[in-house]
Amino acid sequence: MKKHLLLLEICTIALMFSCATNPLTGKKPLNFVSNSQLFPSAFQQYGDFLKKSKVITGTQDAKRVEEVGLKIKNAAQKYLTSIGMSQHLKDYRWEYKLVDDKAINAWCMPGGKIVIYTGILPITKNDAGLATVMGHEVSHALADHGAQRMSAAQVQQIGGVVVSVATGNQTEDKQKMWQQYYGIGSQVGGMLPFSRSHETEADKIGLILMTIAGYNPDESVTFWSRMSASSDGQKPPEILSTHPSDATRIANLKALIPEARAIAAKVGVMN
Repeated sequence: MKKHLLLLEICTIALMFSCATNPLTGKKPLNFVSNSQLFPSAFQQYGDFLKKSKVITGTQDAKRVEEVGLKIKNAAQKYLTSIGMSQHLKDYRWEYKLVDDKAINAWCMPGGKIVIYTGILPITKNDAGLATVMGHEVSHALADHGAQRMSAAQVQQIGGVVVSVATGNQTEDKQKMWQQYYGIGSQVGGMLPFSRSHETEADKIGLILMTIAGYNPDESVTFWSRMSASSDGQKPPEILSTHPSDATRIANLKALIPEARAIAAKVGVMN
């Protein structure tokens, strides 16, 4: 009993002292990892990735990635300045790289290290489509989603320890059964919804950023419609996925476009 209480106290204390308000979401997410801890590791991983990859420079597409990336970065600074958080990006070290890879993918490391794969360019098609992608990926970094996922994984591990202690006096088969139940339950009921909520947050913030950057937010819907059409139809049901379904994502974006335009207008951008 004492062990159970001790573990619960540890979890409670961790939850109480690890939640700071994120200026872009207004939420107090679970986050044990500070930027000062996360950024050096992210920058090193980014550098290692570039050494092993074929980075494209000097081409029209590479220049477009840099130009759109710079506009998104400036939009983020404008937005944060407008809400009194001008220093939020002071430790970011922005870079925008195009990598020769057929995968339909893009990502942003914590701290502003952005990579676009050539495989996604036929779907972005234009600068607004590229801004949709880059705004979304940058938003993951701005909202500290990487640190939150790390923190959530730690909590999931602690939960596994709690289950192990709580079932320690049962047979080995029952212990395995409870660990299996916990693993499935924490994944489907916790980690996957957590990841989907991050995607929805990044869609919203990215939509705001691309609008402030001067791009038509309606193009985000057009891009995701193209993305949906390019899929092979083999995606898992939304409840078992880390991402919202394409239909859910498109519906959310349509509903958020008026808000994105209103925020851009307050910042001083008419679109």
